[in-house]
Amino acid sequence: MIIATRERPRQLARALASLAALDYGRYEVLVVDNEPESDATRRAAEDADGPVRYLRTRRRGVARAHNLGVLEATGSILAFTDDDVTVDRSWLAAIAETFADPQVGCVTGLIMPGELETPQQAMLERRGGYGKGFAAKVFPAPPGSPPDPGERLFPFTAGRMGSGANMAFDARLLRELGGFDPALGPGTPARAGEDLLALFRAAAAGRRVVYQPDALVWHHHRREPGALEAQALGYGIGLGAYLTSALVHEPRMLPAFFRLLPDGVRYALRNSSKDQDAAAWPRRLAALERRGLIRGPAAYAHSRWADRHPATVRSR
Repeated sequence: MIIATRERPRQLARALASLAALDYGRYEVLVVDNEPESDATRRAAEDADGPVRYLRTRRRGVARAHNLGVLEATGSILAFTDDDVTVDRSWLAAIAETFADPQVGCVTGLIMPGELETPQQAMLERRGGYGKGFAAKVFPAPPGSPPDPGERLFPFTAGRMGSGANMAFDARLLRELGGFDPALGPGTPARAGEDLLALFRAAAAGRRVVYQPDALVWHHHRREPGALEAQALGYGIGLGAYLTSALVHEPRMLPAFFRLLPDGVRYALRNSSKDQDAAAWPRRLAALERRGLIRGPAAYAHSRWADRHPATVRSR
């Protein structure tokens, strides 16, 4: 298991405590300290129970931290979660059982709210949160499955397959794909999308992506005022950046992208507007998402430039 973290030792300690209680025989936890400013993360990792190994990156970016974990990990399955997550005791067992099918390249799981104590947390959950439902799903859908309005846009609608706080990959596949794009994700101008690209590329490579709700974790949503505004803008930018990166890494998908572009624009606008429930997701947040989506391609270009010129541009 790989956790990228930066200066959040309390949250990390909570996450590591849940990982130490896993009902699974043999596993290792790699904590990747992402451009640390103190030794608090190292101390939290050293104080944790269970098989925890501490690593450190000198340049910021969740994707860069994940890539170090991919390089250092020794297992055949690479599971990823976040420092603001606690996992169910059977989380890893459910993931491993799903990988028994050799066609499966990636498994994602159910993400439930760890608490709903603030208006910001409740609003994010009413918007849909991070969960993808309680029924198992296979992507692409098997022949004869009931029609799904999002399936037409597969695999570009990678967010329907899962989220980075609860995902696992066949180690060989992920390494063949080159790991995660360091120009995407938190800690870069692109802000998000590194998980979406990895899911997209696994599916584009012809491997099955399985959403397995038995692989359960709890996510502790951000509590502070203004968090939703930052998240809405960041998700929009990350989505636009992810789509740009997808075409850069998989140019053979360009014809499909342009063929589906009109439907994709309508889908994105409908999904962000939520006109039927403005109280759940106010128009100002939907507008921030759309604004971010437009900014995404330029943010990705900036992020790639920054990645290649680290001495002149500090990632955010």
